[in-house]
Amino acid sequence: MQRIILDTDIGTDVDDALALALALRSPEIVLEGVTTVYGDVDIRARLVKKLMHLANRHDVCVYKGIEKPLLQNREVFWAGHEELLLSNHEAFDIEDRHAVDFIIDKIMSNPGEITLVPIGPLTNIAVAIIREPRIVEHVKEIILMGGVTRLGNNGIELPPIEHNVKCDPEAASLVFSSGAPIVMVGLDVTMKVRITSKEKDELYASGDPLNIALAQSIEKWLRFRGKDWTAMHDPLAVSLLVDRSIVQTQRMNIRVEYDHRHPTGQTVAVFSEDANVEIGLEVDNERFIRLLMDRLLAQN
Repeated sequence: MQRIILDTDIGTDVDDALALALALRSPEIVLEGVTTVYGDVDIRARLVKKLMHLANRHDVCVYKGIEKPLLQNREVFWAGHEELLLSNHEAFDIEDRHAVDFIIDKIMSNPGEITLVPIGPLTNIAVAIIREPRIVEHVKEIILMGGVTRLGNNGIELPPIEHNVKCDPEAASLVFSSGAPIVMVGLDVTMKVRITSKEKDELYASGDPLNIALAQSIEKWLRFRGKDWTAMHDPLAVSLLVDRSIVQTQRMNIRVEYDHRHPTGQTVAVFSEDANVEIGLEVDNERFIRLLMDRLLAQN
């Protein structure tokens, strides 16, 4: 069993919601808690609770984390559609305890057993390391969605900077250089795994309340993007808890380039004998999509 904490900026791109759903519907995964990060963390926490309610999962606690980047020197990106899935009259219980405190205590009281799965900016994780540096020795591993290297067959068409790292590059730099065992699931692989209106329609047709909400969110997101497909960045990171062989990795170190005067955040891969980061470079996209849809549709 994989005991995890999912750290998410759910609500902007639809992939966070699908990542949460995949975790909820994978028997290999024990979701110890969900933490929210970046922007309106209260709305994000309520979104998590709404989806868990639709999944009939009332056993997982949700904790609000840090709203602004580590140095509070960058504008927070907020698309504006994040709360469309929520109704004004819906009230959900969110834990009073801060996400960073929960992360530290859960890891320190369960050494070698907890995997962190950050699928948003790395602010919560960085602050947890600052406050309790020993968590890098006690965490089982960190499987994160973020970064891009453009190595191997991953071509020039990929953007040089990925959103999660760009939003808080200083936090990302701290996490990557911490020495913690990290698996980086970045744009090198996530841009190769896509769902379309076909998968959206299958979720609608299932009749399952959670799947219908996911389909509605996919529909809104595709309309927002003006495209008929969207990449499954965050679900790919979660899928490695079920089947690590979906992604082929290479061990390197990551150096994050940042300058507060510019929207930087390049993740530069550096070969090193003592490297601590497994970087995803190739993915079996068909097997991943099959896993994702099988898990979501298995409830029906």
